Formats: sequence, structure tokens, C-alpha cells
Amino acid sequence: MDDLLLLSEAQMRRIEPYFPLSHGVARVDDRRVLSGILFVIRNGLRWRDAPAAYGPPKTIYNRFIRWSRLGVFNRIFAELAADSDASDRLMIDATHLKAHRTAASLLKKGLLPRCIGRSRGGLTSKLHAVCDGSGRPLRLALSEGQASDFKGAAMLVDALPPASTMLADRGYDADWFRNALAARGIAPCIPSKINRKTFIPHDRALYRQRHRIENMFARLKDWRRIHTRYDRCAHTFLSAIAFAASFIFWLNQ
Repeated sequence: MDDLLLLSEAQMRRIEPYFPLSHGVARVDDRRVLSGILFVIRNGLRWRDAPAAYGPPKTIYNRFIRWSRLGVFNRIFAELAADSDASDRLMIDATHLKAHRTAASLLKKGLLPRCIGRSRGGLTSKLHAVCDGSGRPLRLALSEGQASDFKGAAMLVDALPPASTMLADRGYDADWFRNALAARGIAPCIPSKINRKTFIPHDRALYRQRHRIENMFARLKDWRRIHTRYDRCAHTFLSAIAFAASFIFWLNQ
């Protein structure tokens, strides 16, 4: 692990406006600590195993948890994604993420939601995403692993940015979803389910572009703390995904 990750000064300038203000004692170097957070997420490490070059592991962990609760990482992702110049075409899909046993140790009756369920023979969470035409994520949502694609679509449909077309697989072929898209002026490019009584045609050539959202999920899952969930609370896990997505797709353009 000699390839230490370090945010550039240009990348820091892009995300600094969304940092919370420091009250009283000045914070430890933001660039070093945030780089340490990304390194841990990318390599799937325990926080205590973060390289010494990033500073005390407790500082890195506390910063991640505190800013997750404040919604800082989600805000960074939302603001960077708002600058998309290729949102005329949207894509929606979902993927399963395996939950490690440490993530499942939070009581179901706890005050904070877990978004962990049983599917595919084990404990999983499900990441729902909307991408632009270039395959860069614009909206993210988390649910239990056994939740249907429709649940994720319902969580995301009201927050869709303006677009002309939506690409999705036949798992999203439902009248309510098509109608919701039409109400927003978005034309669906969705194959009809086999059991649909009235076949609805779609643009097959355009539909071939849907592989880009699959590629996006693949790139996210290369980061080991996303491919396998270790965080107990859903908001911290979603913060890790949002921060990783910000770095992979928006800060490295």
C-alpha cells in the first residue's frame, strides 16, 4: 500500500466551499484527513490501519463520522453532480452490496435505519442510482437488499433532473413509473416485460448505451469498503459511497 492517495490542491478548492465552518480550535489539515478517509474506503481497511502519513486514525474516523452526520459528503456529491453537462439522457439501475457481519450488529429497533436485508443468500444493502448520459452518478439512494427496483425508483423519481430520455431495464417496466416520467417530460426507453399484455416499443440502438451505468457500479465496487459494507448506520455507508463517487467521477475529470 505504498500508493498513498492525496487530494490535489485543485480538488480541494472545488470541495472546500461545502466544508462546515471551524469553531474555536482550528481543524487538523483537511487535505490530509480527507485523503486518509478516501484511502480507507478505497482499500477496505479498518480505520486503525490507515497509514501514519494521514495522521492519527482516531482523527480520520471522527472526522468521517461527524461530517457524515452533518451530511457534508452527501452535499459535496450533490453539488458536484449538479454541474453535469450531459444530463439530457438519464439512466437508472440498482446493485446489491454485501453487508459484513459487523454492519449487521446494530439492533433493528435502533433509532437509526440500517437499510440491511436478506437477499442473494445473505445480508445485503441495495444501492439505487441515476446517472447522466456519460455514466456519472447524479442521484444515490440506499435500501434493504430485498427491496424491489420500484422502491428505489419511487425514492428517486421526484428528484430527477430535467432530461429528455430515461434508460432502464425491464425491471422498471411499470405503468406508474412510465407515467411519472411522462409527467416530468421524460421519454422512457424501457423494454417491455414478457408478461405485459400490450407491448411498448423502445429504441434498441439507444438502449445499448445502458451499459454505462453498469460500468459505473463496477468502478464503485472496485473500492472495497463499498463492495462490502462495514458501516452499521445507513447514513455513514451512504456518505462513504457519495464521497467515493465524488472523487471517482467528478473530481478526476
